[in-house]
Amino acid sequence: MPPDDNNSDKSFWLQMARYSQLAFVLPACTVAGWLIGLALDHYLHKTWLYLLGLILGIVAGFVELVRTVTSNEPKT
Repeated sequence: MPPDDNNSDKSFWLQMARYSQLAFVLPACTVAGWLIGLALDHYLHKTWLYLLGLILGIVAGFVELVRTVTSNEPKT
């Protein structure tokens, strides 16, 4: 029985959507971490918490990137 072209087309677009979200997730995590650190700097009267927030945001973005890529690997 030949493979269903409609099903493979849906799979392609589904993978395209999952991978294109990474273009938004990594910068969004970075900016969110920076903003949270900046707000904590303001409220706690410190000058270094924005760097900690920035680093944690970058790490969170990369964790999500790795999680997304490894969950979409084809099973053989």
